[in-house]
Amino acid sequence: MHDIYRFVSGPLAWIAFLLFFGGCLYRLVALLVQVKKKEPFIFSYMSLRFSLRSIFHWIVPFGTANWKRHPALTIFTFAFHICLLLTPVFLLSHIVLWENSWGLSWWALPDALADWMTIIVLICCLFFLIRRMVVPEVQFVTYPSDYLILAIVVAPFVTGFLAYHQWFAYPTMVILHILSGEIMLVAIPFSRLSHMLFSPLTRAYMGSEFGKVRHARDW
Repeated sequence: MHDIYRFVSGPLAWIAFLLFFGGCLYRLVALLVQVKKKEPFIFSYMSLRFSLRSIFHWIVPFGTANWKRHPALTIFTFAFHICLLLTPVFLLSHIVLWENSWGLSWWALPDALADWMTIIVLICCLFFLIRRMVVPEVQFVTYPSDYLILAIVVAPFVTGFLAYHQWFAYPTMVILHILSGEIMLVAIPFSRLSHMLFSPLTRAYMGSEFGKVRHARDW
């Protein structure tokens, strides 16, 4: 068990981070090359002002007409993304690992709050699962891989929650937590999770087109 832990927290972790950063860089460069090759005119009307204006409105809860039309989806979406990003970054046990390895440390969330944020992520994932199964327009664009992606997102939080509370077999849960986190890192550049890379670029493109070309709002 110790050998497995050392492997997943050592060499496998390095591989996961390399694939994550390398994959993200590759996808971004490939996108820019493709745009320059097929639709170079896009660069001519990209505007920092209108890009930031669009991004700002879309990252504010109920800041757009679409967010206002779907209040439940808005609440769950924002709660999910906030907790998904902040919990692993500001979790005390994760910060301790960074400090032990690299001498880096920062402010940590209280453990009780991190617990609740983990639960919020799991509740939101359940909401997204049910929505994919019962809302016709979402069903239409749902593929089996989407359920796999949802499972990939859920796994690190479930295993981390169980490991922290030392339920079931603690060493096994720690290993599964590390492994599932690494799987999620690797999946980000090469699955629909890559929207974390492309959604700001999409909003920048839409904001520039609507603001600079059509002289209209895109929110």
